[in-house]
Amino acid sequence: MYPDDLEILDELEAWPETLCRGGSVIYDPAGECLAGPMWDQEGILFADLDMGAVARGKFDFDVTGHYARPDVFRLEVDESPHPPVE
Repeated sequence: MYPDDLEILDELEAWPETLCRGGSVIYDPAGECLAGPMWDQEGILFADLDMGAVARGKFDFDVTGHYARPDVFRLEVDESPHPPVE
């Protein structure tokens, strides 16, 4: 599980034999678990996807919609020094 050219290879006595146990999972846009997680094994996860869930999910968080419009949403960061208490 560890590459042969790992710089700290000599320090691996206390490390686990497995670097990553997996944990693959499929979630829908609302956070509902559709398949998995799959731990400590190889395999393929399958799930029936509701493509309408994508459109419904955009009502909660529209990444490319109004958040991406500079005429509607603007982020300004004031980096000037301020006193801790006013």
